[in-house]
Amino acid sequence: MIYFLIAAGVLIFDQVTKFLVRGDFALYESRPVIENIFHLTYIENPGAAFGMLADKRLFFLIATSLIIIFIIYFMKLMEKEEPKANIFLAMAVGGAIGNFIDRAMKGTVTDFFDFRIWPVFNIADSFIVVGMIIAAFYVLKGEKK
Repeated sequence: MIYFLIAAGVLIFDQVTKFLVRGDFALYESRPVIENIFHLTYIENPGAAFGMLADKRLFFLIATSLIIIFIIYFMKLMEKEEPKANIFLAMAVGGAIGNFIDRAMKGTVTDFFDFRIWPVFNIADSFIVVGMIIAAFYVLKGEKK
C-alpha cells in the first residue's frame, strides 16, 4: 500500500506542476530563476530525452506500459530481498505514469526545468532518474550480501 501512495504522490506532484506551467507560461517562454544557470522554460517535448524519437507516440505508450509492468513485477520480487529499493522504484513508476498521461492525452510531454547545459525536463523525469539510480544502488548492495 505504501508503494502505491508513493507512486500516487509523485504522479500528483508531477501533474500539478505541469498544469501550473501550462496555465502560467506561454509555449517556449523562459523565466530566469538564476540568470544563465537555471530557468523555467515551457516546452512540449514530442520525444524522449534530447527530443529523440520525436513523434513516436505509440512506441512510447507501449514501451512505457511494458516498463511499468516490469518494474511492478520486479517490486514484487524485491519485497523480501530489498524492500527499500521498492520505495525508489515506486517513485520511478509514479514519474513514468505522469509522462505516460501526458503522451496519451496530448501526444507530448510538458517539460520546464532548464539548466541551460542539459535538455529541459520535468518532475516525472527527475523521479524516474533518481528513483532508478537509488533503487539500483539498493539492489546491487543486496546482491553483495
